[in-house]
Amino acid sequence: MNFKNAIVRVPSPEFCNGVTTADLGLPEYEATLVQHKAYCDALQTCGLTVTELPPLAGFPDAPFVEDTAVVVPELAVITRPGHPARIGEEESMEPALAEHKPVARITAPGTLDGGDVLLVDRTFFVGISDRTNDEGARQLGDLVAPYGYTVTPVPVAAGLHLKSSINIVAPDTLLATPDFAGRPEFAAYNILTVAPAEAYAGNTLHINGTLITPAGYPETLALLKALELPVIELDTSEFRKLDGGLTCLSLRF
Repeated sequence: MNFKNAIVRVPSPEFCNGVTTADLGLPEYEATLVQHKAYCDALQTCGLTVTELPPLAGFPDAPFVEDTAVVVPELAVITRPGHPARIGEEESMEPALAEHKPVARITAPGTLDGGDVLLVDRTFFVGISDRTNDEGARQLGDLVAPYGYTVTPVPVAAGLHLKSSINIVAPDTLLATPDFAGRPEFAAYNILTVAPAEAYAGNTLHINGTLITPAGYPETLALLKALELPVIELDTSEFRKLDGGLTCLSLRF
C-alpha cells in the first residue's frame, strides 16, 4: 500500500505515567519529544504529509495513536482499546480521520488495539491478546469484508501486541521474532527471523519502500539491509519504556 498521510500525537508531560509492562524506568519527557520529532521527520522523508495532533490531557498513552484505529483506503475503523485506562483516546481520533474516510466503530463487548492488526495484501492478521479479543476481531472482519478483506486470528502468547513481534518489510516478506516465525498463519510468506536478543527490533516499519527500524540492533539491521531498501534507524528508547515501538506512533494511510 502506498501511503500519503500520517497522523501522530505529540506526547504530553503525562507520558511518563503511561501503562507499561517493561522494567526500564520512566521516560524522560524532553528526550521523548526529541525522539518523536525525529520520527515525524522520518515519516516526511518517506513522502508522507504528517498531521500532528496536540497532547491529549488525561491520556498518557495517547501518542500511541495506532491503537485507536485501523485505516484502509475504503474506511477508518475506530477501535475499542483493550486497556481501561485507554478508553476515550479513540473518541479524540475520530474527527481527524473523518476528514479523510468514512468511519465505522468497534463496539462492546469487542476490544481491538490497532497494534494487534497486521495487514498483508488483503488479509488482516489480528492478534488475539490481552488487548484484543475474538469479538473485536470478528467485528473488524464484518466491517472490512465488503471491501474484499479477510481476517485471520493469531494467538499472541508473547509480547504486548501482534506487531510487537511481526511486521511486513517487503512484498511477501515478514520480519518476525522466533515466537512468531514458525506460526502456521504466516507459512505462505518469506520470514526473516530476528535474534532473540533483538526481539524489540521486530517492530520495524515499512513505508513506501523505506524501512524505519529501532537503532542499536545490528543483526536485525543486517537482515534489513539485505533487502536492498533504504533503512532509517531511530532511537526509540523512551517509547520502549512504555512498551511502544515505531508502528505504534502513527496512523498511516
